[in-house]
Amino acid sequence: MKRVSKGSQTAAGQSKHSSAQPRSADRVDEPDRIDAINQLFAEFELAYHNQYYKAYSTEDRLILAKKYWLGCLSEFSPRQIVAAGHKLVRSQDYLPTISAVIRGCEEGIALFGLPAPRDAYMEACRAPAPKADYRWSHQAVYLAGRATDWYFLATESEEKSFPVYAHYYWDFCQRVIHGEELEKPALVALVNNPGRPLSIEEQQRRMALLREELDL
Repeated sequence: MKRVSKGSQTAAGQSKHSSAQPRSADRVDEPDRIDAINQLFAEFELAYHNQYYKAYSTEDRLILAKKYWLGCLSEFSPRQIVAAGHKLVRSQDYLPTISAVIRGCEEGIALFGLPAPRDAYMEACRAPAPKADYRWSHQAVYLAGRATDWYFLATESEEKSFPVYAHYYWDFCQRVIHGEELEKPALVALVNNPGRPLSIEEQQRRMALLREELDL
């Protein structure tokens, strides 16, 4: 049986002689995602020696595995992947599955100052009006609440509202992780223009926006 070299840093889908240079889009003061996958497998090799060689007994099998894991973890940042690997190695007795790593990556949003989805949901539900004036733990918590709809959060059960909120929150989390600066909450300002009375439709539209922001 051909064993995998302990020091192998072959990236998914690459030969030993090909370069695994980071793509410019992935470089943000943190290791490239390919390097993160290599580091993840290196940790698994050291921590789960016998299990590791049983699962990846040949170089070809290792390359295919890395390619598959790279695709499955493409939505996560390198820091999340590495952090998830560290946590799993310290807490699991058996070689982690890809689903375990994905769960670890999802929990790794704390690296970016983002609260866990359940904590964010509870904060959004309990924050007093006006929502835009509340001191949020993170902008993503507020924006996810606004996208979900404050009235919906206030009137529907957690069983129904939490999945909707979590969907929007995860989207904003991914934007933060990829370096996007989220907009800040702003109170709706009513235009002061006494020279031109607003139409009934415009008054209703602006009142609806104001009620949404004030959670009325």
